[in-house]
Amino acid sequence: MTNVLILGGTGWLSGRIARRWLESGAAVTCLARGGRLAPAGAVLVTGDRDDHEVYSALARKDWDHVVDISSQAAHVVAAVEALGDRTARWTYVSSLSVYADDATVGADESAPRHPAARPGDEYEYGAQKAAAEDAVMMLGDRAFIVRPGLIVGDGDPSDRFGYWAAAFSRAGEEPVLLPPLERRSAQVIDVDDVAAYIVAATRSGAVNAIGDEHPLADLLQTVREEAGHTGETVVADEEWLRAHGVAHWAGPLSLPLWLPPEMSGFMTRSNSAFHDSGGHLRPLADTVRRVVADERTRGVDRERRAGLTRAQEKALLADR
Repeated sequence: MTNVLILGGTGWLSGRIARRWLESGAAVTCLARGGRLAPAGAVLVTGDRDDHEVYSALARKDWDHVVDISSQAAHVVAAVEALGDRTARWTYVSSLSVYADDATVGADESAPRHPAARPGDEYEYGAQKAAAEDAVMMLGDRAFIVRPGLIVGDGDPSDRFGYWAAAFSRAGEEPVLLPPLERRSAQVIDVDDVAAYIVAATRSGAVNAIGDEHPLADLLQTVREEAGHTGETVVADEEWLRAHGVAHWAGPLSLPLWLPPEMSGFMTRSNSAFHDSGGHLRPLADTVRRVVADERTRGVDRERRAGLTRAQEKALLADR
């Protein structure tokens, strides 16, 4: 039986990974702070990764596979130091945010990264992920670096992709405000496709685990149709949105999936290595259907981490 250690295992993505391993017949141990349940069938070890002694008991056994998703480089470095010699394969879930160039369309895994963070540096997500990658890559051909882009699916805590399911659902026959669409693309990957790839992949090195490129207009139309929206769609231009304080990508008072022209490469990267190494992408419509149902269950007017409230959207539409 394969012995797998998930450094995490109780969060949105890490929990999906743990469940996928369990379904494959593996024995799964999850190291997490507690407060949330590990998937049924997994062993939960509670501990704080700021405490290096947290690995003491785990380092007394051999692991066939360790999976880590931390965005704190110090946590990853400490884990590799404690467990690397006892681990046959190590997968680190990084991010496309490690790349320094967001403008070049079609860039692959050879694209330059941000300089790796050093101890004491001010926190910067991409630099932390780059430093964590470096620590894991010290394990040589036992190391596998997965770089997802925008991960989507039911239960997504970021509220980015789900914003559009909520926006079209709550509007009904009324207008919905859209970002610029011309020459804009989107790449998304279902959370369960990421989990399945991590469990099944056998290669080493780094791979962009990202979806196929879709015109943003087509992606939003797919969401709109599934949500049953019949009202008008109002496309705003870049300057108008910025003048009205609307942010791109994420956060409050934002339009998720909108990226400025200087970031045209961020969601147009190559995913050839993902496909060539056995990565599978389910139809986008299947993911959209699940997300729409999930947003309606969770509440389309709930407080969100990303997007506009309906009141904010109406105020912007009234000013067009």
